[in-house]
Amino acid sequence: MAHECISVFDIFKIGVGPSSSHTLGPWRASLQFLQELQDAGRQLSEVESVSTLLYGSLAKTGHGHGTDIAVLLGLCGDDPVTFDVNKINEKTDDIRRNKTLLLGGVHPVPFDPLTDIVFLYEESLPFHPNALTFLVTFTDGTQQAATYYSIGGGFVVKEGVEKGKSLIQVDLPFPIDTARQLLQFCIKTGYSISELVMENEHAWRSEAATRKGILDIWQVMKECTFRGSNTTGELPGGLKVARRAAALNKKLLKGNTYTDYDSWITAIRQGGNHFAYTLDWVSCFALAVNEENASFGRVVTAPTNGAAGVIPAVLQYFTIFCDGYSEDKIIQFMLTASEIGSIFKKRSTISAAMGGCQAEIGVSSAMAAAALTECLGGSQRQVLMAAEIAMEHHLGLTCDPIGGLVQIPCIERNTMGAIKAITASQLALQSNPELAKVSLDAVVKTMWETALDMNSKYKETSDGGLAVNIPISLPEC
Repeated sequence: MAHECISVFDIFKIGVGPSSSHTLGPWRASLQFLQELQDAGRQLSEVESVSTLLYGSLAKTGHGHGTDIAVLLGLCGDDPVTFDVNKINEKTDDIRRNKTLLLGGVHPVPFDPLTDIVFLYEESLPFHPNALTFLVTFTDGTQQAATYYSIGGGFVVKEGVEKGKSLIQVDLPFPIDTARQLLQFCIKTGYSISELVMENEHAWRSEAATRKGILDIWQVMKECTFRGSNTTGELPGGLKVARRAAALNKKLLKGNTYTDYDSWITAIRQGGNHFAYTLDWVSCFALAVNEENASFGRVVTAPTNGAAGVIPAVLQYFTIFCDGYSEDKIIQFMLTASEIGSIFKKRSTISAAMGGCQAEIGVSSAMAAAALTECLGGSQRQVLMAAEIAMEHHLGLTCDPIGGLVQIPCIERNTMGAIKAITASQLALQSNPELAKVSLDAVVKTMWETALDMNSKYKETSDGGLAVNIPISLPEC
């Protein structure tokens, strides 16, 4: 079987909330479908009509996760990396009102979201629960259909294409599928994990380009954290969940003022670094990011949108309270984290629809724990040990979003994942990995087996857990 090549920029993607598999994935699938039509020699002007079928988990929690919105924007040819998130409602409302969609941004076709996006709640395709099919009728009377799977973290696979083939395939100097292989390469070369990953990244682009790309991602994370820490109000969707990050930010700063991100960080540092204060800030950072995510804000999949707050929170902790505020350290952190996420994706899953929340918060916590450990001077074995500890204590975590929204319990779970990552890192740094009884590969394997055993109602369907035990009243979609 061909090796699956995953770059740091496959694990970390800039996009729009609230879900990487239910929002970003379908958005990217829509764009891919348009491109494939044109690659096949069909002009968008030849399209008479288009419709979309949503299956399984995409149908059951699609309204809450904005899957229909993502499909609309994708079919319009809008880029999730650059589209102005403040114009989402305006554009989608205009499509609903006029019942017309500008396909690819150039060709108007009749489109009524109420009838042309079909939610098949009781149907699921065998390859993956997150499936969507595009149906097109051309002016000459011919038709075409294509099915895509949103497999987690914004990754998209087209039906009939081998998993991983949709990624850019390159010859990596260090092809890695398991933690054991990663450690062996580190021992053989003497590289740290981040150095080894950087060597692999050279197969795609120059080191300067990789560094710039990572710092661009970090900039989006910073902006998202700052924005979320200064925005009040309720989250959209009907649950009437109040934002908490801004109030916590204000309380912790005790009147200290700031004008931008850098002066905000200075104000935070002035409060000291005692345990409760640091703990509160880690929670604030995680809350801020995921409140933005729940509000269709711009976030970075890390490795998913639902878990987007863990890595920024731990990285903010490192830069503010551990004197890690340097470009080299930030790049080291992100490279290390990406490799751990890559191993989980290859050997298990990063999709909650496949594995429950252990696949999202659990993986992000493992990524953050490993990255923090390397940046604090841990050995390669300690880095892998930290990732193992973090995931071991997320095994079996279900995905049961109330109302199909990425709000309860998703937002608070990011705070838990961040704190567990820091704890796992400290445990690993104070331990001898040679005495560890559980390897990272064993935990990855266990996570996948747990995912297979987990009842489907706990896999991002809102059919079980908190989703059915908390009385709510949502407006009709």
